Amino acid sequence: MNPTCPLLAAPPLQVTPRVSLLHCFLLASSTLSPVMPPCADEWAVVERRGPHLWASGRPFVVHGFNTYWLMYFAADAATRPAVTAAIAEAAGAGLNVCRTWAFNDGGHRALQIRPFSYDEEVFQALDFVISEARKHKMRLILSLCNNWDDYGGKAQYVRWGKDAGLDLTSDDDSSLIQQSRATTKLLLRAVLTRINTITNEAYKDDPTILAWELINEPRCPSDPSGDMLQVWIEEMASYVKSIDQVHLLEIGVEGFYGPSTPELLCVNPDDYSGHVGTDFIRNHRALGIDLASVHVYSDTWLPHSVEENHLQFVKSWMQQHIDDAANLLGMPILIGEFGVSLKDGKFGSEFRETFMKTVYNIFLSSWKSEVLGGGCLVWQLFPESAEHMDDGYAVIFAKSPSTLNLLANHSRSLEC
Repeated sequence: MNPTCPLLAAPPLQVTPRVSLLHCFLLASSTLSPVMPPCADEWAVVERRGPHLWASGRPFVVHGFNTYWLMYFAADAATRPAVTAAIAEAAGAGLNVCRTWAFNDGGHRALQIRPFSYDEEVFQALDFVISEARKHKMRLILSLCNNWDDYGGKAQYVRWGKDAGLDLTSDDDSSLIQQSRATTKLLLRAVLTRINTITNEAYKDDPTILAWELINEPRCPSDPSGDMLQVWIEEMASYVKSIDQVHLLEIGVEGFYGPSTPELLCVNPDDYSGHVGTDFIRNHRALGIDLASVHVYSDTWLPHSVEENHLQFVKSWMQQHIDDAANLLGMPILIGEFGVSLKDGKFGSEFRETFMKTVYNIFLSSWKSEVLGGGCLVWQLFPESAEHMDDGYAVIFAKSPSTLNLLANHSRSLEC
């Protein structure tokens, strides 16, 4: 199992009762501007039919984006308008799915304050995100925990484990993982069964949510066999499906091939990638997994900046995963993150757009030939008011007219 979602044995569920100005604001705003969901026929749940996605009796293709901080921003009245702006501007460009975090463990504006204790004010912020997405006919992929240290991640669970008296030797320590399962499941249940205070609908019943993601970019390098992470994926996937049989489920892996397919290790960007405890084929054969998740970051995975080599890698990386998703797994593919950073000057905006077109065209070719469905989500799109959050990958709506035009053109190419 991956160490990201750990902790101790479970006392009764606690939610810190901070019925605050935020709750009053959300109730007032919902009164002034009521949620107007699409009619049931328009807003049916997205379902999987073999390697394709369908909704309301027609094919559904993910044309998506990542904006990870929506819940975090919604928890503060000063930053909440950026949430609406991000969703509305993306919808205006023709995008239909947003992937965002439904976790924040410890620290500022935390959803999970400590093991088994959740902040009601932050939960109401997540309610707001979902209701705003619904207003703009934007589906959501909600990621439930993080492999990395941002917004808590495994580092926070290690701190909690040590506070509980565990003698931990590493972030991947098996004792932490064993002790974590009850806490992880309680967190999953708290989110999935949450009743939205604005829409009055349980998350597990809301068609606004396209899919749950178990964990963002899991790795477990202390166990390169992949056994530890595989057990965790199987257990958590089964648990999610025991609560929610409506929504799709994906893992959130980057797509590295592992020991179960030694003949495909050469497809990975480097030798290390095959020893980080993930295994694309084996992981996605776990019962309950509906979508094959892949990320594309040649700018950080490859050691050089030869643009043509990067594009060639993207083509081979994506095509191999598309073929395997269709022929070995029989499920849609979800390019959950892809992008190019402009931060260090290694690449420019022109190459980033070429990179994006390459990703879209490879997927389009497979979709139009009816090989499989799914779609792609760029990392990441921001309104101008959130520019200070840019990690180098952000496309700022107001400053990127040619990129927005590219997104709109891709949207038109997906029209059935």
